[in-house]
Amino acid sequence: MATNTVDRLIEAARYIEQHAHERLTLAVLGEQASMSPSRFQRVFKAAFGISPKAYQDGVRMGLLKQSLRAGNGVTQAIYDAGFGSISRVYGEASRNLGMKPTTYRAGGEGEEIVYACRATALGPMMLAATASGVCFAQFDDDEAALYSRLEAEFPKASLRASPAGQSPLLDSWIESIDCHISAGAPRPDLPLDMRGTAFQIKVWQFLMQVPRGQVLSYGELAQRVGHPKAVRAVASACARNRIAVLIPCHRVLRGDGGLGGYRWGLDRKRALIASEREENA
Repeated sequence: MATNTVDRLIEAARYIEQHAHERLTLAVLGEQASMSPSRFQRVFKAAFGISPKAYQDGVRMGLLKQSLRAGNGVTQAIYDAGFGSISRVYGEASRNLGMKPTTYRAGGEGEEIVYACRATALGPMMLAATASGVCFAQFDDDEAALYSRLEAEFPKASLRASPAGQSPLLDSWIESIDCHISAGAPRPDLPLDMRGTAFQIKVWQFLMQVPRGQVLSYGELAQRVGHPKAVRAVASACARNRIAVLIPCHRVLRGDGGLGGYRWGLDRKRALIASEREENA
């Protein structure tokens, strides 16, 4: 994709962020990017991995979360975020929130999260999911440590273990992740329940588009998501990622080529990068 096209798309993304409360048509956005509506839709999705509408809904969802955390009423928060009706949030857009707005405001209290722990090539992995998708995929030395991590991430949720015989879906998901790690199989396309700010979700969604075997620096990542000066914020978003491998934050390095950080240990990050590079050699 030509540099000038990328620059125009970044400007269009910024325009969406600045006008998230408004009704933005493809015609309006295409005009901002000097493209026809159909071409804008096509190249925007190719660059960001989601449609302009989904991108705008993600920005609005971030505003909704901020308003709910500030203690505003649910109805007021929904309209303040630019959603035209309550039904839109409780329907399509609520998938990005991972739970109903009232539940989110209460810190997830009463929500059920099912989890399973299995061995992988990188050590024990715990996978946990809500009704919306995977919300937690992490490594540690043993199941007890992983459960402590899960409990710390979701202190008000009801956590329920799924015994091997009763969790064929979670088992198959972990097996597909392990095949991706150890055998070079494609990254499994699993439903994800990503929870974070609009900026964090933007970073995570971009990382999911980075091809296997490729790496980039924190500075390059900040540039690619349209915030070239937000290098530290990008690094923080990577550090706050709860979903290892499926959101491949291990592919982000320091500007000097050093490994940087990785919340599941530099040995695992090194192993993931080395394995992916060998496959592409």
